Amino acid sequence: MQDRQTIINKIQSLKKERNAVILAHCYARNEVQDIADFVGDSLGLSQQAVDQDADVIVFCGVSFMAESAAVLSPEKTVLMPDADANCPMAEMVDVSSLREMKKANPDAMVVCYVNTRADVKAESDVCCTSANAVEVVNSLDADEIIFVPDKNLAAYVAKHTDKKIIPWNGYCPVHNQILEEDLLLAMHDHRDAEVMAHPECRSRVLEDADHVFSTTGMLKYAKESACNDFIISTEQGILHQLELENPDKRFYPVSEFAFCPDMKMINLQSVLRSLENMENVVNVPEEVRLGAKRSLDRMLDVGRSR
Repeated sequence: MQDRQTIINKIQSLKKERNAVILAHCYARNEVQDIADFVGDSLGLSQQAVDQDADVIVFCGVSFMAESAAVLSPEKTVLMPDADANCPMAEMVDVSSLREMKKANPDAMVVCYVNTRADVKAESDVCCTSANAVEVVNSLDADEIIFVPDKNLAAYVAKHTDKKIIPWNGYCPVHNQILEEDLLLAMHDHRDAEVMAHPECRSRVLEDADHVFSTTGMLKYAKESACNDFIISTEQGILHQLELENPDKRFYPVSEFAFCPDMKMINLQSVLRSLENMENVVNVPEEVRLGAKRSLDRMLDVGRSR
């Protein structure tokens, strides 16, 4: 068994040899975040990859994230260190079922969360992130919106739009299991803390929060806020970056069970193995890639038009 520093040294050497860039989601294992060139949210990392002069992208997250990188950077080789790392929420929607919902609601446009597979993105009109979902929905020339796959994010959007939101019955198992009782208990234990919650949480959790932010929004606000104590209602992997960037502040997870096993599947050994063998290459069929890219580009155009 190789020790950690030996593995890290081999990864760094192979990264130079392959002209690779390592991307890690902020829910990944701490040691994986520490060896990454960039840490962030799924779409931000994929956009970061586009700008890098690299031949290989090693994506330490779950499968839909690596697919998005392949969609936006088709000229680069995208590696997924553990091919079994999937997002349960992304697996809750499939193209054939989405087509049936579209038939049942012919006047509706389809907004899909970036936490979806590439083929679902290709079947949708436009993508959104948790940060821009309300803005994307309100930008569309339609009164009815099919929103996939997260029912909790759909409920959050519905409170901030006059449009009819038709939600898909999907959810993030990690965020959906965070209950209002968990948050109230954390608030009782940390009375001076501000509460930041991710919009994938249940509505009652969001109602009790001081702020509703995406993962990137949480990282940004924590830096800028004068507050020193925060309760974090999202997957606890984000605590690593929050603590690194704000060593004088304190962060408390809303629940010790806010833990995604899929996001923790990739470890240093799998990163090394993937680089050594150039294995688990992510391939998106060109027709699907072009459709998914169209939905992503439409989302980005909304931001540019502000």
